[in-house]
Amino acid sequence: MRGPGRWWRRKSTPEKVETYTRWSFHSFAVIEFFFVCVTALTPLGLRLGGLVLLLVGVHAVVCFATVSRALDWTRGRRPQPVRLLWTLAAVTTAVAVTTIGIAQRGPDHESVGTAAAAVFGVVLIFGPGIIALGVRRRWAFGIAGAFATGTCLVLLALGAPALAAILTGVMVLSGGVFLAFAAVFSVWLLNAVYEIDEARENRARLAVAEERLRFGRDLHDVMGRNLAVIALKSELAVQLAQRGRPEAVAQMVEVQRLAQESQREVREVVRGYREADLASELAGAQGVLAAAGIACAVSGRTPAGLPAGVQSALGWVVREAATNVLRHGDAQRCVVRLEVLEGRVVLTVENDGVAEAGSSGSSDSSGSADSSGSSGSSGGSSGSGLAGLRERLAEIDGTLEAGPAGKGLFRLTAEIPLPPVAVPATAVVSAGEVTA
Repeated sequence: MRGPGRWWRRKSTPEKVETYTRWSFHSFAVIEFFFVCVTALTPLGLRLGGLVLLLVGVHAVVCFATVSRALDWTRGRRPQPVRLLWTLAAVTTAVAVTTIGIAQRGPDHESVGTAAAAVFGVVLIFGPGIIALGVRRRWAFGIAGAFATGTCLVLLALGAPALAAILTGVMVLSGGVFLAFAAVFSVWLLNAVYEIDEARENRARLAVAEERLRFGRDLHDVMGRNLAVIALKSELAVQLAQRGRPEAVAQMVEVQRLAQESQREVREVVRGYREADLASELAGAQGVLAAAGIACAVSGRTPAGLPAGVQSALGWVVREAATNVLRHGDAQRCVVRLEVLEGRVVLTVENDGVAEAGSSGSSDSSGSADSSGSSGSSGGSSGSGLAGLRERLAEIDGTLEAGPAGKGLFRLTAEIPLPPVAVPATAVVSAGEVTA
């Protein structure tokens, strides 16, 4: 039982929708075949029933192949299966004509006519519905109309009463239009889900690009003026030194001072870039996860009152956890709790996107593998993912634990000791709200 569940959980949401759509239409072919086995084989007898069952079996196989090729075409993976569509239309027509012939020329029993009519109706409904998957939207309903019109004309040509021919055509038209609508809507929904997923990925990439531009702009603003002054004073010092003037030393001292000041300013920029505000990260995680369709609730104490270093470290934990929930697994909900217990602050992030495969603290389905979007750490430590978080927390005597929590849950817990004077007030934040 674990194998199929793990296979399903590994799929992204668009892949799950595609798999559901694909097998829903595949099931039509299976239903068609077993319907004939149950309703037509006995009334038609072994000879005629076997012939009809063979034709319907061929029709079901062609339908099965057409569904796969048509859905691949809608996703741009294969060319349009024109020959296969014509083959399905020809087989559908052959089965329909055969059943009409059996009803008209076969044994004179009411059960034979009823069974032949049932096979006739099922094939002429399922055939156009499957063909609609592999054509442009404007042609999908026309195909059902064409089969209905052809049914009326053939029945009239064989001498059937006009009313019976019209009613049969209406039945074929109604069923064919219904399945054609289901095919058109399913393709539209599948493409929409893929487009939404692609838009979400593009939005994440744009956010990263904007952050890089902001950091580059800040670094340019800090370094541009200082480097220009350093270059100018260095050139002046060279000229003074060539002339043997003692003022060259003063200019180089000034260059040294500017270089040290630039180094300090760069460190401040990088430190500000690396530091994370816990309240902002909690609010940002809620917004990002909600945009991805993942319910995120935040509860417990407010971040206000926590030391700046603790807030920064926990902010990185929230950012890492939210990134991993988005990148890995298929979570539907995420719960974040911030508590102060016996002189230590505890942050717990729990989601239901874990797979049942063996998970550990360093690798899990919700993205705990050390490969996240946030990398690097302050204080000279290096690393990314959980390894980088552990290094960051270790600098302030904190710990990080991550692993499965049962029932498909994954839990990440960060604990940091607090100085006695730094215990925050007992303000409580309700689920889903963050107060800076």
